[in-house]
Amino acid sequence: MSDKAFGFKITVVGDGAVGKTSLIKRYTTNTFERDYISTLGMQFSRYEEKIQIEMVELFLWDLAGQESFISLREKFYLGSSGAIIVFSLAPEEIETYHNIHKWLSNIKDTCGRIPIVLLGNKADLVDQNALETSPNYKTSDIHVQQFAQDHNIMEYYRTSALTRQGVKDAFQS
Repeated sequence: MSDKAFGFKITVVGDGAVGKTSLIKRYTTNTFERDYISTLGMQFSRYEEKIQIEMVELFLWDLAGQESFISLREKFYLGSSGAIIVFSLAPEEIETYHNIHKWLSNIKDTCGRIPIVLLGNKADLVDQNALETSPNYKTSDIHVQQFAQDHNIMEYYRTSALTRQGVKDAFQS
């Protein structure tokens, strides 16, 4: 086993209130806070984990999703080894899915071709069976996986920071 850790800067983006900070906290500290506190600018987390036989060090940059922080984002994207785009699966937050194009474009314009993972968060608020039978609902797994494939996104995961569903697998990918 190597004593040297591999370090990766991972930028985590998406609209405000989709659960970016909650997902990071669930992965790094296995905690969940029910009270919503908006991220101001950017929050930084460092996390180490042994993956197979190597130590991997993640530097997670949690960027505020509100439009008022748009001018800061490009600077925060620089040097990213990968990115995670988060949207909400909750039906009343469908616009967060439609905004994936914006986040994807911003990342690619600044970082070029880096690995990107897409997370549909708040899976605990959605009845997947109802989604699959509703052809008009665009965040069903079939639609999102097709979007990911069409836009060269590495992986798509359904996650829930509340229940832990998919969180570890998503961050480890």
